[in-house]
Amino acid sequence: MIVEFSDEAYLDIEDIVLWYESIRKGLSLDFESCLENGVNEIVQNPDACQKRYSYVRIRFIKRFPFGIHYYLSDEKTIRIIGIVHTSRSPKVWFDRL
Repeated sequence: MIVEFSDEAYLDIEDIVLWYESIRKGLSLDFESCLENGVNEIVQNPDACQKRYSYVRIRFIKRFPFGIHYYLSDEKTIRIIGIVHTSRSPKVWFDRL
């Protein structure tokens, strides 16, 4: 499987990493590790998460209150459109479609 990140998803990750690093040195590395594990779980079984919004699926990250919002753009490509805090409205990423 090929994993593609939208530009907005990269910006989400950058903002989250900077914020966690400002909270405690090294915490951003823990977040990145959990994010990587979540992406790997998606790659291993992209259909494991139910569709939440039309064709968008969400894999929640362990230990951190964020969800990886993604969809299957074709049989071999996973498109990640955002890494969004669980308390935020879906409208945050909906325009990214």
